[in-house]
Amino acid sequence: MRRLGLGLAALGRPAYINAGRVDQLPAGRGVEEMRAATWDVLDAAYEAGVRWVDAARSYGRAEEFLSGWLDARGHGDVTVSSKWGYAYVGDWRVDADVHEVKEHSLARYRTQYAETKRLLGTRLSLYQVHSLTHDSPLFDDVALQAALAEAAADGVKVGFSTSGPRQADTVRKAMELEVAGQRLFSAVQSTWNLLEPSAGDALREAHEAGAHVLVKEGMANGRLAVQPPKAVGEVAARHDVGADAVALAAVLAQEWADTVLSGAVSPAQLKSNLAAVTVALEEEELAELMALAVPPEQYWAERSALPWT
Repeated sequence: MRRLGLGLAALGRPAYINAGRVDQLPAGRGVEEMRAATWDVLDAAYEAGVRWVDAARSYGRAEEFLSGWLDARGHGDVTVSSKWGYAYVGDWRVDADVHEVKEHSLARYRTQYAETKRLLGTRLSLYQVHSLTHDSPLFDDVALQAALAEAAADGVKVGFSTSGPRQADTVRKAMELEVAGQRLFSAVQSTWNLLEPSAGDALREAHEAGAHVLVKEGMANGRLAVQPPKAVGEVAARHDVGADAVALAAVLAQEWADTVLSGAVSPAQLKSNLAAVTVALEEEELAELMALAVPPEQYWAERSALPWT
């Protein structure tokens, strides 16, 4: 389980884009109901051996839920990562017109870093730029880069997550950033799955350069689990696991993937996801699965069209 982590994107707020999520959540989805659901999944993950939890300022109350759980349980061996750059503006409404707003500025960073530290304190191990793209203003903002380097000097690792069809370009560009002769980023979190593996080579390069590589959306926001392509279903049947486990097993088969995140929202869903560690894909099976990839532009267009529910 050491390579598996839990992401809280689908648990910290009432609405998200993951397929297969709604019927696993409390009917009301109020703050207290979602807090209890988050704690249930965190308990199940910890009991199973998962020791990495990933949050973000834009994940509603995810950091708050995680902080309360850590305080209540007293676990001192959980690696905590979070992200800044998006602000949650959904007002705890499923039908909000806008759920999050992105801003990569020095002011946004300082505000959100203070908020995160207030909740997570010294338990924060890694703080990441949320959804960095190749054209982000961060690349030209020397003051922001210097502020990020200050966090690294204080013992918090600094990383970035990526999104969009040019993830590989973003990873390579960000890994070249230096402040005072030192590489700025020591971790990268990117989308990689059977439908969208285009960042693979760049992530391998980052891993070989010493960066910690986290993989998000290994199930394509639930699409590979809920409506799996025929090849995924066939492999799942052969291994007697769910399609979700096969999708995550394909990620685990990538040696450069240091931490692979599950986005489970219930203990049952988590158990099904964690079965990925029991799946040893044959070379022919992995090749068959990798043939499912679609052009990145198509993948990200389809992802952008997923409804918040």
